[in-house]
Amino acid sequence: MSEYRVVREYAYPVDEVWRVMTDPAYVGQWTTTGQGGRPEGFAATVGTRFRFVGRPTMGWRGVVDCEVLDVQAPHRLRYTWQGDPGGEITAVTYRLEPTPGGTRFTWEHTGFTGVHGMLMCKLLGNVRRKMLTEGVPPVLAALHAEHSA
Repeated sequence: MSEYRVVREYAYPVDEVWRVMTDPAYVGQWTTTGQGGRPEGFAATVGTRFRFVGRPTMGWRGVVDCEVLDVQAPHRLRYTWQGDPGGEITAVTYRLEPTPGGTRFTWEHTGFTGVHGMLMCKLLGNVRRKMLTEGVPPVLAALHAEHSA
């Protein structure tokens, strides 16, 4: 089984990082950095079925179907991830921990199997690293500036 984990430190409080990671108005801003999708129908409530809708590419319809499995706001969110109908269902977990300088955010994506799963794991890991490194910081800075004004 394959998985990837991305850990980033953000110089902002946990509640602001949680909001940027879970509020659809903000999520759509940082996911596009890596050509990701915008959330449709998301709510941080167990049982919520939602989708990430992006630009289709060869071999992908542009939609990821998800269901919220666990929420412990503002520290943990877990949901399923299915890129193709009838395809493999994997799981994504967000963990947010306060640090002296702000928040440690961990993105874990687990449950990939087989050769196709290994390839998807590598591809998605690279995309996620870009989003969390380049996409999230400016969105956090803008939200923080709004709160500080």
